[in-house]
Amino acid sequence: MLNIGHYKIIAIGKIKRKWIQEGIEMYLKRLPGLEVKEIKDNTQSKEEVAIKEIISKNEILVTLNENGQSFTSRQLAKKLLNSNNQNITFVIGGASGLPPSLNNSASWQLSLSPLTFPHEIARLLLIEQLYRAKTITQGGPYHKD
Repeated sequence: MLNIGHYKIIAIGKIKRKWIQEGIEMYLKRLPGLEVKEIKDNTQSKEEVAIKEIISKNEILVTLNENGQSFTSRQLAKKLLNSNNQNITFVIGGASGLPPSLNNSASWQLSLSPLTFPHEIARLLLIEQLYRAKTITQGGPYHKD
């Protein structure tokens, strides 16, 4: 079973759309222990410094971007399960994306889709997929093949 307490999300920018915030809050209630940190949308260099201040040395860094690896929900659940409960920090960039140096320092890069999404929707999608991965590993009824 996945231990969501070992996961953290760092996201650039604030959630402005109420319906997205409501969706995020619904999934966060289902994922106690999932930590979400927001960083002010600023220049990429300032964002990078702020992100690096939050990440601990013992964490696996995963950046979200369009060039990252794509998974099915089951494949993502398996990859997370095989991380042996290591601390994983997912980073979602703002409108300008993430600096290349941050992507290059990531343990792996994740693509939610070949489509481009606003950072708010990417955050909701990632949190939903973490919930889905948890239910897959628990054998729950949420995920249907």
